[in-house]
Amino acid sequence: MSIYHTIKEKSEGLYKEKGSKFLAFAYPVKSEVEIKEIQESLRKEYYDARHHCFAWVLGMDDQSYRANDDGEPAHSAGDPILGQIRSFELTNVLVVVIRYFGGTKLGVGGLINAYKTATEAALSNADKKAIYETSQITMNFSYEMMSVVERIIVEFNISIIERDFQMSCRIEGVIKSDMLDVFREKTSDLYAIDFEIKE
Repeated sequence: MSIYHTIKEKSEGLYKEKGSKFLAFAYPVKSEVEIKEIQESLRKEYYDARHHCFAWVLGMDDQSYRANDDGEPAHSAGDPILGQIRSFELTNVLVVVIRYFGGTKLGVGGLINAYKTATEAALSNADKKAIYETSQITMNFSYEMMSVVERIIVEFNISIIERDFQMSCRIEGVIKSDMLDVFREKTSDLYAIDFEIKE
């Protein structure tokens, strides 16, 4: 079974070098839309900072990621931030490191160390949590089968997304992907319930 880790909530870190301040902010995220909203909010709040460098990782096995130097020398900021996210073995995480220039140039090596250290501080301060690969499941059934469906939901720890009780009943939820085989085996003779599974 594949278990992945993210962070529970926003955390921060700080690194200072030769007058420059590096403020690191780590966030749990689920989409690129959410990432852009956070970045826009930080740019408004820290509008006077010279650089807003960042990296993010999204997804499970088929991960997408991005790193951005925001005007710093190539690969001196975004890549060290991304490297720390990977070092902590995290996904669904955005880290933004905001730099206030202190008047003294740090050189590429100094920048790499600063962005790496600031990110490490933010991620070290974060509480981690496990996330699991899930599959979406839809159950269509009549009211008479409600108690059976409720037992299935409890037994397989299905998280409910939506319930729709009109002429018949429909429940949408998510189940841990590694439980699908057992789920199919235990429900194979329940012909009164129509199961749709999206893996």
